[in-house]
Amino acid sequence: MAKKIVIVGGGLSGTIVANGLCRQLREELSSGSVTITMLGTSDKHLYQPGLLYIPFGRIRESELFRDQRKVLDRRVPYFIDPAAHIDVEKKTVATKSGKTYAYDFLVVATGSRIRPDIIPGMEEGAHWFYDLDGARKMRDTLQGFQGGKVVVNVNAPHKCPVAPLEVTFMLRDFFAAKGVLDKTEITYTYPIGRLHALEPVAHWAVPEFEKHGIKSEIFFNTKSVDAGSKTITSEEGVTLPYDLLVTIPPHTGHQVITDSDLGKGGWVPTERNTLLREGSSDVFVVGDTTNIPISKAGSTAHFEADTIIDNLSSLIKEGRWARNYDGKVFCFVETGLNSGTYVWFNYTTPPNPGPPSQMIHWFKLAYNRLYWLSARGLL
Repeated sequence: MAKKIVIVGGGLSGTIVANGLCRQLREELSSGSVTITMLGTSDKHLYQPGLLYIPFGRIRESELFRDQRKVLDRRVPYFIDPAAHIDVEKKTVATKSGKTYAYDFLVVATGSRIRPDIIPGMEEGAHWFYDLDGARKMRDTLQGFQGGKVVVNVNAPHKCPVAPLEVTFMLRDFFAAKGVLDKTEITYTYPIGRLHALEPVAHWAVPEFEKHGIKSEIFFNTKSVDAGSKTITSEEGVTLPYDLLVTIPPHTGHQVITDSDLGKGGWVPTERNTLLREGSSDVFVVGDTTNIPISKAGSTAHFEADTIIDNLSSLIKEGRWARNYDGKVFCFVETGLNSGTYVWFNYTTPPNPGPPSQMIHWFKLAYNRLYWLSARGLL
């Protein structure tokens, strides 16, 4: 009987896993001894990191999208039929259309979603770039901005952990180019006692903020936004006025995870080395869906996906485990509109951001174009 692999989620991590498995299990797929099925929510594949560039007019919207069917290996049936319930005891996935898919191995790649609605007033009073509508709205507002108080408000958890720093530096350069920087004050808020969750990155950011005249407010856990009076208030009792509020909204996992009782907040408890759901030997978790306390970023998803491909292929072909995930993450960090740096780290090696340069910024722009090779698992 054929081994059935079901992948829930059609984003980057699920797509890389599917495409990688097709290469490593090509004989098994050809003979029919293995099948791979993907369940997704859209016929389009979105390059999410590119949304950061939309508000600044640095990327075309059309560059962010490809047909998912063209990104995905043709040997993988793809159904736009979102999962409604996952039963890990019966080893089945029920979809919103009423269909049920049985599996021998499951890959959960449901990702994360922004939840500005969690904080009173945020939807009405804030701008963000984590979805296309928000990025468009922010772009339109920036075009008309003539100076004032700007608050960059960071909430947790959120994906792409360096994005709050990136958008802050990019805003500074944008206002300078627009000629309104001398009339603009930028304040960056963060919910813990430093500028970033990763301590070495936080230490690096302090002199960078000082150099660019960016203010900060730490221990700022957002309580509410008042769009009428244009203020944002923290649980700690601090209220900041703003003329422009750019927020990194809080994120949660997807509802199917909560409804299936697989993890609080939509995050699946995951063994950090094997990427198996805790207590499971046949359910892998990848990308933002895990509860592993490392960056929810595209590179994390990519490195995790590579590990799952190797292990799942090895289990099917040889009945053995191949290797563990070491926590590897690599992130470009835009430090303005024309400069950048990068960080890489794993479970044992902390990040160490280097001096910003234009060359690293160019590398980031090049990766924006190469992303589609990455999604296909060719990079």
